[in-house]
Amino acid sequence: MATELYDLTVPVFIRGLNILSALLEKGAAFAAEKGIDPATLTDARLIEDMNPLTAQIQSACDTAKGTVTRLGELEPVAMADTEQTFEDMQARIARTIALLEAVPRDRIDGREDATVVLKVPGGEIPFTGRSHVLTFSLPNFYFHVGIAYALLRKAGVPLGKLDYLGGI
Repeated sequence: MATELYDLTVPVFIRGLNILSALLEKGAAFAAEKGIDPATLTDARLIEDMNPLTAQIQSACDTAKGTVTRLGELEPVAMADTEQTFEDMQARIARTIALLEAVPRDRIDGREDATVVLKVPGGEIPFTGRSHVLTFSLPNFYFHVGIAYALLRKAGVPLGKLDYLGGI
């Protein structure tokens, strides 16, 4: 039996967002324990021209919600990129998970060969449902999850590989 497109998206994104939430919990606890201004972590960047932790969370959430709304031909759900605190980022993750949990399986499954168009500032990128998930969405989602992990780890938060993998 083939793996359905829903199984490659909704539960995978929810799991990844729960991992991000756990990473943020550890980051907030570390800041409190060490007496570090939380903004030191939420504004952290790997290098000057990369986005900070807050933007990594926003982008991971946007990738998850954008993927399922495009695949399912659902109305896009806008979220303002105003998060600045650990609490703000946790709330955005929770809103994104709630959105994902509300997506009916039958809106995603069977759309493997459907045309999915990603609108970007320079134009549009056409995909099939399958290629959108496998060559863009999942790699992009995990890029932002990985960068969030790296930012917190670089700041000294005691994280390990199992934290990134979700304690499998």
